[in-house]
Amino acid sequence: MPLYEALPILGAFCAVYLLPSIIAAFRRQHNTAAILALNVLLGWTVLGWVVSLVWAVTAIKKPN
Repeated sequence: MPLYEALPILGAFCAVYLLPSIIAAFRRQHNTAAILALNVLLGWTVLGWVVSLVWAVTAIKKPN
């Protein structure tokens, strides 16, 4: 497979792999750095990816 055909597939894989971190950044989650670290280090396990996704979409608590 030539490189120009593999790059879109690789880009899509990276986007899905980093989806929890992308969601956390767009939602301005206060733990974005920790979510990114968990996603990068343990995202290759399904459990690590799911935990980081759930953490990214949890409600952001506003201070009173």
